[in-house]
Amino acid sequence: MDSNKISVWDIFVRLFHWSLVAAIGFAWWTGEQGGEWMDWHKRCGYAVLGLVVFRLLWGFAGPVYARFSHFLYGIRTTLGYGRSVVKRQDPPYLSHNPLGGWAVLALLLLCALQAGTGLFANDDIFTEGPLVHLVGYDWSSEITRWHKSLFDLLLAVIGLHVAAVLFHQLGRREPLLQGMITGRKPVAGAVDVQPAVTSGTGVWVKGVLLAGLAVLTVWGVINL
Repeated sequence: MDSNKISVWDIFVRLFHWSLVAAIGFAWWTGEQGGEWMDWHKRCGYAVLGLVVFRLLWGFAGPVYARFSHFLYGIRTTLGYGRSVVKRQDPPYLSHNPLGGWAVLALLLLCALQAGTGLFANDDIFTEGPLVHLVGYDWSSEITRWHKSLFDLLLAVIGLHVAAVLFHQLGRREPLLQGMITGRKPVAGAVDVQPAVTSGTGVWVKGVLLAGLAVLTVWGVINL
């Protein structure tokens, strides 16, 4: 074991991250294909919604480094961090840095809006979201336009996220990708080190229970 690294990202954060990548990617592909693939497009949307619900819950109940209270900083700290990046004097963080933390929240909200509008959308042919009956066809058509426009915005934010990761990974030699795979990150110089339990029975019990709650939440919503 490398004594210079500690466990930061628990298994549920890592599963969430890569599952969301897969769900968004497959949702995009199935949406482009249309036709019989639209049923899978809807399933991907439900998966995205469930993942976001879980991550929001985990942001309050998960281990320290997964909590919003740990990586959402005030405006002054965030702006100060931005200035330090420009000067190449930014310190390393174990969890998300101040800019990254707000980017994560923005991505979660955009994913929620994207999946949420999809519940009311239709393709003018055979496929419609499970909640179209709540708003009627005219409003559904309008929400469908929002759904398509939001995806362009989501792609732009994802692009910025990927660019930032590559900047830190390649330009600053920070092993962000490895950390999101193994859960471990170098502790040297990090300014947000806190005692944390990222594995064990308690983490698994909470994670499984909250994942079940997320599934039930999505099931309840799509069956309104």
